[in-house]
Amino acid sequence: PVEAREHVRRFHELFFTLAPDKNAIESNMSRAFNLADKSAFDYYKDLSEKGYYNRIISGNVQQRIEVDSVVCNFDTYPYAVHTYSKQFIIRSSNVTRRNLITSCYLVNSVRSDNNPQGFIIEGFEITENKDLQTLKR
Repeated sequence: PVEAREHVRRFHELFFTLAPDKNAIESNMSRAFNLADKSAFDYYKDLSEKGYYNRIISGNVQQRIEVDSVVCNFDTYPYAVHTYSKQFIIRSSNVTRRNLITSCYLVNSVRSDNNPQGFIIEGFEITENKDLQTLKR
């Protein structure tokens, strides 16, 4: 259970922590994709096509995530997981705090240097991503 929660936490940190640097974004995404199936890549591709990452870079925006809790159901396989976190979008003019809730399933996989916990995230989905507060800087 501890390794499963850490796997999901690490994926979220890699996937949702963004700097206004194309190489840093691509590096984090590449590492995150080692922990998940195509569902995470599809979400990334959709945001990329909508220009999200280009706006992060051109707007000099930083994004970070704080995972509050990872709830796993180990009674059935694949393991259903819900992650509750806060997302911070830091712009020169303001900081936006969002509530971020995601769901996915965990399946067993082979351990490797790229996937030390030995799980793969499947069916990754963002179920809520709403603004909680925006503070002027």
